[in-house]
Amino acid sequence: MNQTYTIKSKIFCSCLLGMALILGSFSAEAQQKITLEQAVQLALENNIQLKQAQFNVAISEEDFKQSKFNLTPSLNAGGNLNYSLGRTFDQLSGQPFDQSITSGNGNLNSSVVLFQGFQRINQILQNKYSLEANKSTAQKAKNDLTLNVVTTYLQVLNAQDLTETARQQQEFAKLQLDREQKLFDVGNKTLADLSQAKAQFATAELNLTNAQNQLDLAYLNLAQLMERDPAEKFLVEKPVIDLISTVASQYIANDIYREALVNYPDVKLAEFRTRAAAKAVSVARGGFYPRLSFGGNLSTGYSSGRQRLNTTTMTLEDIPLNDQLRDNYNRGVGLSLNIPLWNGYQARSVVNRAKINYQNASLSEQLAKNNLNKIINQAVYDLKAAEKRFASNQSAYASSQAAFETIEQRYQVGLVNSLDFNQAQVNLNKAQFDLIQSKYDLIFRIKVIDFYLGKPLNF
Repeated sequence: MNQTYTIKSKIFCSCLLGMALILGSFSAEAQQKITLEQAVQLALENNIQLKQAQFNVAISEEDFKQSKFNLTPSLNAGGNLNYSLGRTFDQLSGQPFDQSITSGNGNLNSSVVLFQGFQRINQILQNKYSLEANKSTAQKAKNDLTLNVVTTYLQVLNAQDLTETARQQQEFAKLQLDREQKLFDVGNKTLADLSQAKAQFATAELNLTNAQNQLDLAYLNLAQLMERDPAEKFLVEKPVIDLISTVASQYIANDIYREALVNYPDVKLAEFRTRAAAKAVSVARGGFYPRLSFGGNLSTGYSSGRQRLNTTTMTLEDIPLNDQLRDNYNRGVGLSLNIPLWNGYQARSVVNRAKINYQNASLSEQLAKNNLNKIINQAVYDLKAAEKRFASNQSAYASSQAAFETIEQRYQVGLVNSLDFNQAQVNLNKAQFDLIQSKYDLIFRIKVIDFYLGKPLNF
């Protein structure tokens, strides 16, 4: 065996070959590449829960619009046409008949509430705050969905790196097993050395299988968030991520909390619900006040049974339609006053329930603010811990890599046994996995802070 053909060169060539095969297969399948921005956009366009939240906003808009139109007068028109057979009494002529009668009438009426304890004004304001609350609910659903997409996208990237690393480790373990087998065949290695290499290769294969399964699951979760058919394969585009400028100490929990209070949907939702509940109390109190309405009406009618005396011929004749409509024309206006004196305690009960709902909404608002404060403090703590963990894993990986290179060199000349060499490989593999996971954990923690600051969740 050529001594210059080292294990490192074999790994490098195998990795290049593996990457070429992977790229070739992807190119052959012409799989679509999706960026983070595209993934978020597809999720926002297709998510069913978000569409339902938007429908609730549309319904609230109609309620708000209707409450404003309730201030305008009502205007209604009506009429009827009757055909009677046999003996009947005609209202318009005031006479009974034993013949068929055709009659009809029409009316136009209008009314408007002049005073109702300001209930309608307060109802408008209540519906306005309910509309804003539903808008905040829709925004919350949108933000939560965006954060879920970003989190799952990072899980895909993390799984990709872990899978590629596991593949490289499997290729290395395969080369090492082949080398041990050849040395064993010529009597330069013991059965224990060969068994160690086989165990190392089996572990590497298991790690690759697990990593590939995690990658497939991450892709499945991302496809479901985008409401995309999982059978339609796609790839994610790996962004350039710069962690050098990340300094967790620059984030102060109280500052983030004060800024999040302004725009965070959960808090805005609770605030608008409290305002709507306060106006509901005012609406309920309007039930104690008198109701004053103004109305007017116009009406007229016609009957084929109406007759009049023709003074010229001294005979009865049917009254023409136009004359009847003019003669029967009626108009009137009036005021209506309704004073509530006793209604079985209903008005007081409605007010008491509205007050309880308001108090409960106020507590929910304070609870939302308290929870936000706790979540942000935890997020800042998690970010600082993630940054420290990433720095520690960087050092651990560098140390493990240096140790492995030293042991590998000594192993090549027979100064280190296979057990120590395999243990060094295991340590390097673990350090590399830990580094990858801590890297994406740090990225996720940064994005969580950006989420509460209202920043765009992109790279």
